[in-house]
Amino acid sequence: MKIFGRRAEVVPSPNIWYHTEVYERENEIQDADGDLWKHLAAVAPWRGRDVVDVGCGDGFHLPRFATTARSVVGVEPYSPLVRRARRRLAGHPRADVVTGTAQRLPLPDGSADVLHARTAYFFGPGCEPGLREAERVLRPGGALVIVDLDVRTPPYGEWMLADLPHYRADKVDAFFAAEGFTCERVATRWRFPDRGSLEAVLRIEFSPRVAARAVVETLRSNSGRRGELELVVGYRVLLRREPAGLLRPSEPLAGHGTLTEL
Repeated sequence: MKIFGRRAEVVPSPNIWYHTEVYERENEIQDADGDLWKHLAAVAPWRGRDVVDVGCGDGFHLPRFATTARSVVGVEPYSPLVRRARRRLAGHPRADVVTGTAQRLPLPDGSADVLHARTAYFFGPGCEPGLREAERVLRPGGALVIVDLDVRTPPYGEWMLADLPHYRADKVDAFFAAEGFTCERVATRWRFPDRGSLEAVLRIEFSPRVAARAVVETLRSNSGRRGELELVVGYRVLLRREPAGLLRPSEPLAGHGTLTEL
């Protein structure tokens, strides 16, 4: 993927790679009302289906899928996170985690019904290799669903743009539209138990200058509240379905010897 003018097979994710415990807290804080999950269940239902989560990190979202999916496979390039994700999946026999990248998925052709990626790899121009891999892995009628933060929703989006002055939302939107995606915007609430959690999370997401601004503005918007602090954060949910046709018979992805690691 092309990041800041260069191409790399794997680009480190500075929040979860280097601040894993704080990122775990952030995952618990996000989408406090479950609005993203409700939307995903409506547009790309996973009950009884084979699911792949690309860039799954330490597997925070995998148990949610595994509760009702036929099988779940998380794909993650960073070995320490792969190990954490596998430990998280203890007790979920139909779920697994493999080492791999979005542009080289270690999965068979036509083996998944839903491919999910949340704030990972698929950020716009440059992610074409991953899109082609998703096409290969998905069955006819399968869904590729990409969840990303929405820079058009303040205040979080404004803070993102302050750190990414060269980001062009119109260009990114046009890219995904040309690739056949629909886009729906979902506003969510992040709920912080205290100021310490707020500061810790925002500091791993933004530069020191922007994080300081974000803390001040969030505290100001919560003036008069006691205890928990809230923050509105918007997401884009991008969805593309593979052309429908005869489904290929396939064994579930997890636990049947059909996976090979890179």
